[in-house]
Amino acid sequence: MDDVTSARRVQRVRHELMRRDVTVTDVQALGPNFRAITFAGETLASFVSDGFDDHCKFMFEDASGEVVRRDYTPRRFDRERRELVLEFALHDHGATSDWARGAKPGDRAVIGGPRGSMIVPTDYEWHLLAGDASALPAIHRRLEELPAGTRAIVLLHVEDEADRRDLTSRAQLDLQWLASTEDWLAALRTLQLPSGQGFAWCAAEASAIAQARQIVLVDKAHPREDSKLAAYWKHGAADFHEEK
Repeated sequence: MDDVTSARRVQRVRHELMRRDVTVTDVQALGPNFRAITFAGETLASFVSDGFDDHCKFMFEDASGEVVRRDYTPRRFDRERRELVLEFALHDHGATSDWARGAKPGDRAVIGGPRGSMIVPTDYEWHLLAGDASALPAIHRRLEELPAGTRAIVLLHVEDEADRRDLTSRAQLDLQWLASTEDWLAALRTLQLPSGQGFAWCAAEASAIAQARQIVLVDKAHPREDSKLAAYWKHGAADFHEEK
């Protein structure tokens, strides 16, 4: 790890970029539209993921031999067992969804990165975690990290109720499930941010995040240095990931 910078309390850390050959060891269904896939390999001995919303590059060859690359959040990592868990959304079409739908133990893939981590202290008085289904792995991971004595306000847009999983945390949890982007944005608009120092984190489709930035950073005047709002995907774009 090197090149550490700080914006008040938040640290950004860069990692050595590496490609790691891995093998599927387990596949579990997380509702009808998600799969949790466990990868293992000695190459993971040096894997680092210090931030709950880190992104690693998942790579595999499709049927034509073309290399497909997509960004995924490391949902869970066990260094001792050399195991990494990624969660895949199963869309109606798409090379990665097709791969995940048919994945089985013994299948091989490549993991690249993460290039770096944004380390957000867990001792903020409150944490806003808002996003659509693409943000579920990062939010679930963060809730597991938060300690007692903090507050977690979670706004999640997941259309299919069967994909709404149990979320628990040692933090005081205030959770809302929303059925549409419009409902999600409306909940964000009407939310009164608590007093005290908090961190606001949002991730969703690009056009929704553009509106969320207006709501959180402008309308609610939440400090930029205590926030991150990221576009995880964009309508019509197969491989898109933007962070702000």
